[in-house]
Amino acid sequence: MKKWYFDLAEFKSKAGFKFQFEACTENKKYLHLCEITEVEEGKKLTHSWRYDGYEGNSFVTWELLDENGKTRLKLTHTGLETFPEGNPDLARKKFRNGLGRNYR
Repeated sequence: MKKWYFDLAEFKSKAGFKFQFEACTENKKYLHLCEITEVEEGKKLTHSWRYDGYEGNSFVTWELLDENGKTRLKLTHTGLETFPEGNPDLARKKFRNGLGRNYR
């Protein structure tokens, strides 16, 4: 996960495992609070994604799909509409290019 995602102190692909990380926009640091909610070993992993001190909760799903002997990663982030509308850092458009790409 450190290679593909954020610098996590610890990660376990087990339902109920909680992890967090901090990421910054140009103006602010955000503490992300996450919990593994679903695991299909070697196929699918889903975790919650919320921001400490803010309303809203979303879910990130990682799926590994076999395509003619190659593996495709499908990443889906749902529930973005639950985040506060008045915060431009948490706007849906900030997530269009993938997780973390809008962070420095």
